[in-house]
Amino acid sequence: MKYFKLEEFDSSDEPGSGAKMHEEILHMLDAVRKKYGKPIKINSGYRTEAKNKKIGGVPNSSHLKGLAVDISCKNSKDRFALVNLLLKAGFRRMGIAGSFIHVDIDKTKSQDLIWGY
Repeated sequence: MKYFKLEEFDSSDEPGSGAKMHEEILHMLDAVRKKYGKPIKINSGYRTEAKNKKIGGVPNSSHLKGLAVDISCKNSKDRFALVNLLLKAGFRRMGIAGSFIHVDIDKTKSQDLIWGY
């Protein structure tokens, strides 16, 4: 990876857990960051069961498998640019909230979806 450090994907209760992220999603995010041209902040990457439960994550969260990230995004212009780049990078599952964008590559779940929070 050129634009991220594995620590950016750590569960806050398990230092070094960013290493549990799936390599494919990391490469996809690196490609997005290159085209985006400015830093991308990861709010949530890998999550332990305890962290997921504490924040109210769903029991089958793709974060638990290292297949999902939540990207900080607080304005419409950046949101539009990121969504466009994420789709071009091959993300087929996306959730959009006011302050973040969730993407995952969990093939066990329905594909070609964009949902709101």
